Formats: sequence, structure tokens, C-alpha cells
Amino acid sequence: MTLKKLLWPAFCGMMAMTVACTSDSTTSPGGGGEGEGGSTTPTESPVALSPSANMQVVADKYASWLNGHFVSMKDEAAYYTEWATDFPTIFGNYDPVGRVIWSAQANQASCKVMETTVSQMKFRGCTVSEGTGYGMLISYFQGDEQVFKSLWNYSRGFRDYFGVSLTPWITSSFRLKTVDNSSATDADLDIATSLILMYYKTGAQEYLDDALKIANAIWTSEIEQSSLLILSGNTSMWTVDPTFNLSYFSPVALRLFAKVDPNHNWNGVLDAMYTYMKNVQDAGTGVFPDWSDASGAAKNPPNGSAKNSYWQFDKESVRIPWRIAWDYYWFQDERAKAILDKLNSFIVAKSGGNPGNVAALSTSYSWNTSVGPDGEARNLIPSQWLAAWCATGISGNADWLNACTGAVNAAALANSSSSYFTDILLMMYSQLLNGAYVRPF
Repeated sequence: MTLKKLLWPAFCGMMAMTVACTSDSTTSPGGGGEGEGGSTTPTESPVALSPSANMQVVADKYASWLNGHFVSMKDEAAYYTEWATDFPTIFGNYDPVGRVIWSAQANQASCKVMETTVSQMKFRGCTVSEGTGYGMLISYFQGDEQVFKSLWNYSRGFRDYFGVSLTPWITSSFRLKTVDNSSATDADLDIATSLILMYYKTGAQEYLDDALKIANAIWTSEIEQSSLLILSGNTSMWTVDPTFNLSYFSPVALRLFAKVDPNHNWNGVLDAMYTYMKNVQDAGTGVFPDWSDASGAAKNPPNGSAKNSYWQFDKESVRIPWRIAWDYYWFQDERAKAILDKLNSFIVAKSGGNPGNVAALSTSYSWNTSVGPDGEARNLIPSQWLAAWCATGISGNADWLNACTGAVNAAALANSSSSYFTDILLMMYSQLLNGAYVRPF
């Protein structure tokens, strides 16, 4: 990566309070119809961030995140020597290639590394597609095209090799090992979103071409055609009697798809999902359940991941404020504002307006206590929860946003063998809260 690539988002973020470094242009690349080449002019958001927003903090976190959670194929070949002979078969046509390392998973035999010469941090043999999508967004907003391309090539290599349209939700290193080639919709949305953003930034047609392939596959296999709601994956487990995950709803993705793909009703999906989200929120305490059914009630998902917490605002829903705050920051949709305002009012009431209230911000709250109770308060605020609750203030509670952004910036990545999820969410929230999310058109 180059210093220029890392500093450009920081420059725009710092200039936001003084001189605009962007315009209000929303034209497609080339200034004409969608699909033409040529980069666009970024647009500064009119939404104010905290005065304590600091892009140097983001740059430091990014360097830490790369060190703890990203690995190139070349480096991995040096310490996974028993696997390395597989790597060229899948990725011989791609360079560079890299992956986001998943947390250590004792129940995933394919993720265990049997070699004993590597450090404990390397005993994480798998990657999940959401990590690839998150990593592509993180590296895009950090201006690191080398890492962006490495992760894109990781997705492309496995899609090519296994002959699938959507990135397998879990893969083993860079090797010839099928773990599970079904899809996870949030990852597919994020991968395609990052490619469209890179297309607008660079004008390179190859990014748009791949994004459109992915978007078409999402429409075909991950959108419920009757309701236009976003399904959780492409297998019968998710398509028959669907269980919905509102943290998969990416309004920005749908807006971008609508800009570049006139062949599908993406705005209809956007409207259907916002209506569904409002119904779910209004039916409960103000927070969201991790999983819900077609009527908007909490539902135990069929994958067995949340039988003791599916009704709580927990490990899935913690991503909702990021996605909705991102939409509000770029597009100021009143529906996004209403959702964020309600979440913010909820947590302000619980915490007494103090984002340092450990019991309040560390609790997984029940969507509806008639379904199940709140979770127990933790003895500290997990960094991703602090950041998520902080982001709810972006739609209008400046005092809350100011009080918590500094705390988010002070939170360090754990970089442990089990901190993949907490660290990657902290990284994304930090970029949003500190001004790295510069719209490229």
C-alpha cells in the first residue's frame, strides 16, 4: 500500500469541517449512463460527526487489524507447508491473493492446522465469506487497493474453482477442500457493494462486471420474489419457511445495485426491507431480535446458531446500527433516521445518557420480553457493542455521539485467536465514526 492511498480518506475527513474536498455530483462514471468508464467525484456528507473524529486512529487500527487478521497466500504457504501444494490449482490465475482469518473454531475440523511449527494465531485455517466482504469494504475505505484486490481474488478463485456464482460461506485456507459452498447473503451484498464502490472510484470495468454477476445471483437465489425480502442464504434451509436476519439488510448495497442494474427491482427490495424493519422494531421494545419470521416476530433459526438468544439484540443485530447509520450518513433517508433515533432513545434511557454505563451497554436486550428475557449484563462493554450503540447517535444525538466516539477510538483491537468478529466490527464502525466513509460519487 502507498502512503497516498492511506492518507486520502484521512485528508477528506479532516477537511470536512473546513473546505469541501468533494462535490455533490451523483453522476455515473464518465458522466453519462450507467456502465461507462471513468472515475467520479466524491461527495461530502452533510451529516456531522463528532469533533473527536480522528483518521489517524483509523489508520492505526487498520495497521493493527492487518497484522492480526489478514494473511497473504504467499506468507501462508511458508507456514502451512502441507497445504501449500494446493494453492496454485485454485489461484494460479490470480495475483495478489489474501484472506481474512476466521477465529479458532474447535468444532470445525477443516479449520484446524495440524502442523506444530506455527504460532497459535495461525491455528485458524478457515475464512468465512462475511470476512471477505467486510475486508473488501475496510480496505476500500482505507485506500488500500492491494489488500482489496487480494481479497477479491480470494473470492474469485473459489467461485471459479467450485463453479458457483456466490462466494462459499466458509473455505479452508487457499486449498482444495470443500467445507460448505452454500452462500451467506450479507457477504454477497458486501462483496458486490465494495466492487461497485471501487468501480466508481477507479472506473475499471472489471469491478462492475463482477459486481453485476454477483447481484444477478443474489436476485435469483437470495431475494424472496413474492415479498422482496432478503433471504439469509441460497439453500432450502433459508428459502423454505424463511428466517430473516435484519443485520443482512444493507440499504447502501441496494441503492448501488439500483444505480448500475436496471434489470431488477432493487428499490422495491429497499422499500420492502425498510417496511419490514420498522414493523419488527415497532412490535417490540425498540431493539431488534437476531432472527425473525415473515410476520416480524422473533424466530429460532434453523441453523442452530441462536436457540438461546434469537429474540435478543445480540451477536447478529449488533451490525444493524452500522448498516443503517451508513445509509443515513450517505443518503439521509428518513426511515434510517427513525430507526436510529428509536435505538438511540432506548439506550439513552437504559444508560442515563452515559455511554460508559457498563451494565446498560453490555446487555443483550430482548426484542420482546414475552418471548424471552434480556441477557445478563457483562462485566465490560465489548468494543463492537460500544461502537454499535455509539453509531445510533449519528442521526441527531450529537451529545451522545461526542461522548462515545472518543471511547470507541480508545478501544484497541484484541488481535487474539478468537477476536475475528469483535475486531472486524470495531474496525468498520471506527471508519464510519471517524470520517473514512467518503462517498465516491
